[in-house]
Amino acid sequence: MAEPAPPRLLAIVELGGYPNLTGLYRRLGFACEVVASQRKAQAALKGQVPDVIVAEYNFQSDFRDRSSNLETLMARLQRHPDVKVICFYQPEHREKLAGLEARFPLFATIPFPVDQAQVEAALVRALGAQPLNSPA
Repeated sequence: MAEPAPPRLLAIVELGGYPNLTGLYRRLGFACEVVASQRKAQAALKGQVPDVIVAEYNFQSDFRDRSSNLETLMARLQRHPDVKVICFYQPEHREKLAGLEARFPLFATIPFPVDQAQVEAALVRALGAQPLNSPA
């Protein structure tokens, strides 16, 4: 009997400013892909939809039709409601993030400075949530 495929995680690291979490992702059993922009994330999603996405919320007041880097990603994920999104955010942008959460579901939000233990707890919850690696 074939062993089930590991859960897939897409990490979108645009600005960084937190520890490299790739080792944590792999230790928890995720097959991990790291990209450096939303554009590359969109391309990755065309190839394979992950079980979990870890991304930064970057509020940008100069956008005409959106408030952050995540609106396009979250709109695309509406077709994939089982994907769990874990979002890192600057505490001063919590109110703006709440506006995004009112429109799109986020599995977990973690403020900067990013605490690896909080990330691990959110990922463990994501692994326990239904369904990771569900058949298509």
